Amino acid sequence: MRRLAKPLAGAALLLAMLGTWQVALAGWVHAKAFVAQRLIARAWVEARHAGLPSRRPWPGADMRPVARLTLPARGVDLYVLDSANLRALAFGPGHVGGSAPPGAGGNTVLVAHRDTHFAFLRHVAIGDEIDIEAVQGLQARYRVRDVAVVDQGEARMIDVAGSGELTLITCFPFDAVRPGTNLRYRVVAERIALSPLSMQV
Repeated sequence: MRRLAKPLAGAALLLAMLGTWQVALAGWVHAKAFVAQRLIARAWVEARHAGLPSRRPWPGADMRPVARLTLPARGVDLYVLDSANLRALAFGPGHVGGSAPPGAGGNTVLVAHRDTHFAFLRHVAIGDEIDIEAVQGLQARYRVRDVAVVDQGEARMIDVAGSGELTLITCFPFDAVRPGTNLRYRVVAERIALSPLSMQV
């Protein structure tokens, strides 16, 4: 019995250390996402006050904020970056190149991770309103008209729309442990209002 005690204690210690490391790693991802949004917000506000295009939020950043996305009913306030590459998505939602610019006519496609910035999508319902403040001085309001789980290859994700439309996409299912699923959670909203952006922040 004593011979087994030491190996069991060692195995328990190793498992405890592994578990602590995994929790710390998950915490780091969320902390990085939270802090980055604060730095991005500062860059956005400074640019708006100066009437200039947005700047890089920190030295060495290879992305800039191009829009502010708010969903008042869900307490969401996020800054959208001009890139949807994996590096940028660690810091915030990204605008998919080739889709319409935020606030413009056509279909604007935004993507983000399911466990950080777009985790709120699981609670979005048809009829919810989403506001987009765009870098070009416009504010657009959208109303959600469709929520669906689709295959990642479904072309509808980046279809060109005749009028203003907003498509938000994240991986699915939300609680999946492993990345790499072929499913996407898609929220489509249609533009219901467009107005010049006030200087309030």
